[in-house]
Amino acid sequence: MRLALRGTLFVASLCLSLVVLLAIDLALTSWLERDLGDRMRADLRVRVALLAERASVMAAPMDEVAAWDALADRLEPYVGGRVTIVTRGGKVVGDSEVEVARIDQLENHAARPEVKAAMLGTVGEDDRLSATVHMRLRYVAAPFYRDGNPAGVVRVALPLTEVKEAVSRMHRILLLATLLALVVAVLLSSFAAAWASRAVRPLVQAARRMAAGDLETRVRPTGRDEFAGLGRVLDQLAESLSRTLGELRRERDLLGRVLDGMVEGVLVVDAQGRVALLNPVVRELWLLGADAVGQPVDRVLPQPGLLELLEKASRDGGAVSGELEVGGLKPRKLMARLLPLSGEPGARLCVFVDVTDLRRLEAMRRDFVANVSHELRTPVAAVRGAAETMRDAAARDPEAVPIFMDIIERNAERMHRLVEDLLDLSRIDAREYRLNPVPVTLSEAGEQALALFRERAGRKGITLRAELPPELRVLADPRALEQVLTNLLENAIKYCPDGASVRVRGERANDGTVRVLVMDSGPGIEPRHLARLFERFYRVDEGRARDVGGTGLGLSIVKNLVEAMGGHVGVESRPGQGATFRFTLPPA
Repeated sequence: MRLALRGTLFVASLCLSLVVLLAIDLALTSWLERDLGDRMRADLRVRVALLAERASVMAAPMDEVAAWDALADRLEPYVGGRVTIVTRGGKVVGDSEVEVARIDQLENHAARPEVKAAMLGTVGEDDRLSATVHMRLRYVAAPFYRDGNPAGVVRVALPLTEVKEAVSRMHRILLLATLLALVVAVLLSSFAAAWASRAVRPLVQAARRMAAGDLETRVRPTGRDEFAGLGRVLDQLAESLSRTLGELRRERDLLGRVLDGMVEGVLVVDAQGRVALLNPVVRELWLLGADAVGQPVDRVLPQPGLLELLEKASRDGGAVSGELEVGGLKPRKLMARLLPLSGEPGARLCVFVDVTDLRRLEAMRRDFVANVSHELRTPVAAVRGAAETMRDAAARDPEAVPIFMDIIERNAERMHRLVEDLLDLSRIDAREYRLNPVPVTLSEAGEQALALFRERAGRKGITLRAELPPELRVLADPRALEQVLTNLLENAIKYCPDGASVRVRGERANDGTVRVLVMDSGPGIEPRHLARLFERFYRVDEGRARDVGGTGLGLSIVKNLVEAMGGHVGVESRPGQGATFRFTLPPA
């Protein structure tokens, strides 16, 4: 910066000095030549007048060349120039630069401009190259008179070298002045560059730091000159840029946090069909990397349904929507809505909503309604049939009435249990089943549950045994824990054959939780059924389950209650080797 500024000032000073000196040279040369010419002309007029006065008193006749040439020779030192005497006829009779012997060889001067003017009675002048002395001379001629009559012409000639020498002297002076001016210009430019660089250097350094991104830099000038004004403008610019960038950064961060926090997928496709923006949900759905932005959408997202929606949106120009299925390790169903992006012609904003759970819940709801209807249809039909038959047979066969009454009572009880189980599930799903976890001794809760089934187990010859250490305590809701144990024990007794055994065992798991196992020696369960045992209305054997009065909701209630108390539930079984249902609870 310092060298560039110094060079600029030096060149400017040099050019300015050269222009000024050239203008002065031209003006002075013209003026000096004109002034010297005027002075020479005036001086020669005086000299030629003195020569005319001196020639007028000459006594020698005009044809006496020797006398007039001697006069010209004597007068030359006084006038300081060449003296020529010419007769009225133009013949030269005297010349201070020509020997007397050669006077006759000179050509007639009557045609000379200055001589012609003098013969007419005026002072004549002319500047030309002399054919005699081969120099450029200035000629001034005047007439002289003898006895009142024109006798001839005297002429004085001075070389113009004096003017040239004066101009040359002036040029030398101007050259010296130019050199001196250049030296002064260099010194002044160095001083000005040093001063300007001191003033500009902080501005340049601050501007470079600002350009590098450090918008906290400030110049804070103190003067009142242009550099100080520039510094204040830079400070204002940095302040404005810092404020604007801060706002943009906050808006960008806010937009980034909003996009990162959204559960919906957001994708922006520009007018050229390239990915302009996508949030983490879209990256996770299609397993996209960081290089997806800027790539064609059909390359990074080869989803036929999405490409069809994009093509339809481009064709129609409005908002379109549709449902997509994303395969892979975790298949998903997405509701996609494509909207035109305002301010960006041809660009599209794509919003993806994961409706997998919604569709699953809808399917579950349909299955649930169908299962409930199916479960209720059989007992309702039985009750209606028994009631109609009993009404017809009451008069003809009174002894059959108790049989039909038993059918009605058994199916009504079945419907009652189904309704109660449905109400329990509904309360659990709606978070209306209030749990109050308290420390519970597991052995006491297990003995109470087993006591409820000892009579029923005794009728089938099933052995009930508890293996619950008295020191095991869990944090659970007593009523919910009782319902879990009774549902599991009821299932075990219900599906076990006569003479089987059912055990309830408690132990501490490796992770610190308390594990409870309900084990039976029944027929077991095939592996293909294990994953779905805790679904609502799922039965391993539909006919046998209805025969024993099951609703298909008990294990689903067990799962929901255990998870509500912070535990997990599972099952292990093999055909012919019994089944083991287990659940965990947090320790007290």
